[in-house]
Amino acid sequence: MISLRGVAKSYGGRQVVGPLDLDIARGAFVAILGGSGCGKTTTLKMINGLIRPDAGEVSIEGWPLGEAPWRRRRRIGYVFQEIGLFPHLSVAENIAVGPRLAGWDRERILARSAELLELVALSPDVAERMPAALSGGQRQRVGLARALASGPEIMLMDEPFGALDPIVREALGQDYRTLHERLGLTTVMVTHDVTEALLLADQVVVMDAGRIVAVDDPGVLLADHPEPAVRALMETPRRQARRLEALITGRAARG
Repeated sequence: MISLRGVAKSYGGRQVVGPLDLDIARGAFVAILGGSGCGKTTTLKMINGLIRPDAGEVSIEGWPLGEAPWRRRRRIGYVFQEIGLFPHLSVAENIAVGPRLAGWDRERILARSAELLELVALSPDVAERMPAALSGGQRQRVGLARALASGPEIMLMDEPFGALDPIVREALGQDYRTLHERLGLTTVMVTHDVTEALLLADQVVVMDAGRIVAVDDPGVLLADHPEPAVRALMETPRRQARRLEALITGRAARG
């Protein structure tokens, strides 16, 4: 579905990404994981065409991104960490931005907005509210609905749940995973949260200093991986799991 070949990007003479080679299969849920400044977001933006690589090529379904027919390019949804809802538009109007630009008629837009509110588990009365009247979790659900409005086949997500509290973050992550399966999406999610990547994704891409150092299933990465950068990232969830197990075992013993 998505292919990167020799993709690289530099700023001010310093190469920040690449060269990268990566294939993402149709229907996969892939998390790009790594520390701050490793090139995750730049890579995601090159897949979306927001940033042009200095070298190499990104292709969608075999079409070079710059040459892909508009209809194919439009089938990419994008979700930002900051959500980016238009504050002067209602929820329904925010969701309708993509379909309206695509020339949909009013009836179709209204039906799609109502369908998407239900899909992202928001009540119909939310449609007329302004973004400022919503909680952070509600705004992020609206952001998901807006990204899904034009029927994308690919969803690109940049730290989509990072600004939410842990309970809302986990619930929304699981809800999105269900949507991913239900709608048959291909998802690429950038995150610095190791546990989130391991629990949500089918495959995890680990980046370090602008390069891909591992691509594998979560369980494989959690094992004793030969790459030092991978082992360092995986130590956090392993350590947390050990501490939680000790707490649970200790409480059971006291009980």
